[in-house]
Amino acid sequence: MKEAVIASAAPAPIGPYSAAIAAAPGTTVYLSGQVAIDPASQQFEGGDAAAQTRRVMANLRAVAEAAGGSLDDLVKVTIFLRDLGDFPIVNEVYASFLRPPFPARATVEVARLPKDAAVEIDGVLVIASQRP
Repeated sequence: MKEAVIASAAPAPIGPYSAAIAAAPGTTVYLSGQVAIDPASQQFEGGDAAAQTRRVMANLRAVAEAAGGSLDDLVKVTIFLRDLGDFPIVNEVYASFLRPPFPARATVEVARLPKDAAVEIDGVLVIASQRP
């Protein structure tokens, strides 16, 4: 069983996908990748990797909250970078949104991202109230 998560405080999906899908709703939530799109204007904000990461993390937080969770419920994250040279600054901004224990994570460099973004981040939540 799966249920789409609608996040009014996050940008609308720009393709045929949901912002997040809750599997067995309220337990495990798969967050789609976010780029630096302003949810109010639905426009790509651009800026440097730090600015984009701040927007991406804010968007992920909004989707997590719409699913009934928070960034504290993240168990797995993937960070996609256009330039692995941005890793230190992206890592610093990313860490400012989270607290230990940090989720498992992979970071990969890619040739190109939607909207020519510098960073895209997706994640998996396990809603705290549903943990064994």
